Amino acid sequence: MKNLKRISAIALSVCMVSSILSGCGGGAAAGGDAAPAAGGGDAAPKTEEAAPAPAATEEKTEQAAPAADAAGGSGTINVWAFTDEVPGMIEKFKEANPDFGYDINPVIIATTEGAYQPALDQALVAGGEDAPDIYCAEAAFVLKYTQGDMSSYACPYDDLGIKTDEEIAAAEIAPYTVDIGTNPDGKVVGLGYQATGGAFIYRRSIAKDAFGTDDPKEIASIIGSGTQNWDKFWEAADTLKSKGYGIISGDGDIWHAIENSSDQGWIVDGKLTIDPKREAFLDISKKLKDNDYHNDTQDWTDAWFADMKGEGAKGIFGFFGPAWLINYTLAPNCGGEKVGEGTYGDWAVCAPPVGFFWGGTWVLANKDSQKKEAVGQIIDWITLNCTEDGLQYKWANGTLNGEGGTKDCVASAKVMSISDGTLDFLGGQDMFDVFGEANSYANGKNLTQYDETINLKWRDQVRQYSGGEKSREDALAGFKQDVADNLDVIVE
Repeated sequence: MKNLKRISAIALSVCMVSSILSGCGGGAAAGGDAAPAAGGGDAAPKTEEAAPAPAATEEKTEQAAPAADAAGGSGTINVWAFTDEVPGMIEKFKEANPDFGYDINPVIIATTEGAYQPALDQALVAGGEDAPDIYCAEAAFVLKYTQGDMSSYACPYDDLGIKTDEEIAAAEIAPYTVDIGTNPDGKVVGLGYQATGGAFIYRRSIAKDAFGTDDPKEIASIIGSGTQNWDKFWEAADTLKSKGYGIISGDGDIWHAIENSSDQGWIVDGKLTIDPKREAFLDISKKLKDNDYHNDTQDWTDAWFADMKGEGAKGIFGFFGPAWLINYTLAPNCGGEKVGEGTYGDWAVCAPPVGFFWGGTWVLANKDSQKKEAVGQIIDWITLNCTEDGLQYKWANGTLNGEGGTKDCVASAKVMSISDGTLDFLGGQDMFDVFGEANSYANGKNLTQYDETINLKWRDQVRQYSGGEKSREDALAGFKQDVADNLDVIVE
């Protein structure tokens, strides 16, 4: 135990606590594949460079002994996370349930430099009083903890006293989040509070100039919504080009729609598999560049943010993404804070050509926790409670910290059906009308535990091909060699 404490202290002393938005994908470096951790609920809009919070430590302040709670116990619940988002939610749970008898000990380690997973793995393996009772995993690596190498530590929700299947049905939880959170034995071990199904987020003024309308249903038809192919999207790109616009900012804006609409994940039966839809990204990226359909930016760079302000080389029509991309990336980088400033208010959302999701955080419990009933109360409130007293209703309506907070899409379609998703940023459009449907189309069965690593290598090779640095064959060969050199999978 002492060794674990020393190791944890060292790890935490060098890892900076991540800001609420740095979502969903964990602080991507320029050109990387992961998205920043999605904030939500009442998080204030973030600027593109958030100042790091102080380093996390294991020091705890002295507190009075808590009273026993409804679960029949007291003590400390250890919560491991990569941002302060979930720990903050749990504090709100405690405020709403003053008789809850447990203290919360948050251990927050940023995903930057790959610090979070090794520390979490070590803590789960070591066990004991310092082990996580509740821990979080994001989309980029969640399969490792629900279905992969570390899945044996995850506790089925049923064992926490949760009526899992019944509550999932009642809350109408987005199916892809359930698929991702289900272990090899068919038991749900993790669920999220957000829904990150993707839509097409576009500029109204550009839509009117190029197509004569900004109506979301009309634009959805123009870009080929629901066609499951990109034919009409390319036609729209030609029309936009003739007017001097780009259809998207860079190839990264279409990658997540392609990646998460594929039929197979990167690894099938222990073997590297390049799904035809993902392989087609080579040709899509090159077509975008060769035809000057974009500004050739890389996501999470200054040039990408400039396109959100309308200050790029040419006006950019739109971006593919979930609701968190609106709230925590587009809004703080649009050049204004109210309608008429920058591009604020000049946006709308419509259904995309293919269904996809991007990012998200899943909440898990340790099977060895000695506080399962209390842990179950917390997790149920975050992930399945669909009443106005639950986290998801407050998150959807921006009321977690009082009125006027940021509205976000949540995992429960039931909650969104009784919530108000209108945003001034979207010209008064109710985003839940689009994202609620988008969540139902997302596929959660094409992820693997290696996605974070493989996606970075794939996108690097694709950029080299589309930029003329490599042939298609050499890019594919380079990708396979990178995977073979770095991962224990079969590569043919």
